Amino acid sequence: MLAAESKVATKAISGSPNANLNCSWKRLVEPVEPFLHAVTEQLLRQVHEFDPQIVPYAKYALKGGGKHLRPMLVALAAGSLGKVTDAHVTAAVIVEMVHLATLVHDDVIDEAEIRRGRPTLAANWGNEIAVLFGDCLFAQALKLAAGFPTPDVCRAVAAATDTVCAGEILQTQHRGKFAASRRDYFRVIEMKTAELFTLSCDLAAFLSRAPAEQRAALRQFGAAFGAAYQVYDDCVDLFSSEAEAGKSLGTDLANGKLTWPVLLAWERAGAADRVELEELVQNWQPATLARVNELLAKYETLGPTLEVIQRYLEQGRQALRVLPESSGRAGLLDLADYLAQQTGVLVV
Repeated sequence: MLAAESKVATKAISGSPNANLNCSWKRLVEPVEPFLHAVTEQLLRQVHEFDPQIVPYAKYALKGGGKHLRPMLVALAAGSLGKVTDAHVTAAVIVEMVHLATLVHDDVIDEAEIRRGRPTLAANWGNEIAVLFGDCLFAQALKLAAGFPTPDVCRAVAAATDTVCAGEILQTQHRGKFAASRRDYFRVIEMKTAELFTLSCDLAAFLSRAPAEQRAALRQFGAAFGAAYQVYDDCVDLFSSEAEAGKSLGTDLANGKLTWPVLLAWERAGAADRVELEELVQNWQPATLARVNELLAKYETLGPTLEVIQRYLEQGRQALRVLPESSGRAGLLDLADYLAQQTGVLVV
């Protein structure tokens, strides 16, 4: 999430891609590294905006590292329209704090003990502290948003936060429910994941005083890229290796979260395999993943899922056609191309 060090800013979208992709990611990040460092510095200053008694939680959370895709989108979207300003840095900080708050709450909901190679805030200090501190992060993000001379920024952040939380509730309601999840899967990912990508692009455009057509185009790109990224991440949880992913696999299914490849297999399966798939999820064990993968292969789910990712990315590329040629626009297109390359790593 933060670019605390230069080497962190060169991390690729997944844990350990091959060398060619890693070079590509480094090339993508280098032009916006100064922006990411400015975001990091302002995030770390936010630590001391909290009550002294909870500064240790803030310091731990805000130094957690991560992919910083959302600040990158703010920088590239702003760069596609002209000058990148301090206001854009603040906007990126706001979005990252909202994102971090959702992660803190997600770890409580999922009973997760590890995130990015270290104990979660909940694992260190308990669920009660984690939930309340997540609330503090939301509140601090809105406080920063309220510091802009117009209420439009605060209104946009509040609306996006509401959408993200509603998406999480919808996904929680559908845990383990194949028919309901099949119906609402794409709606959920657009609400709980793509919304903050959309917000990143939208705030950048708003602060750059972009014409309505260009602002809408950037919103469309953010939504499409965010949805593509979530489907890709769902694939990593099933089709990658732990070495590549940098985390344990099958965690979505372990928590009853039904992702597109699994839902597609269930849709294509006969009655007996449907029942088995439902039982595997309901009675999840780590060793269950191997059998789930056999069913995913049997019903050839990887290829169609990767096609979904490519369609989203193409929607994003098409949306950018209304923008003028610029390094920022090129960077957004390169980012879409990079994610498309990453999906190729999953094809074995």
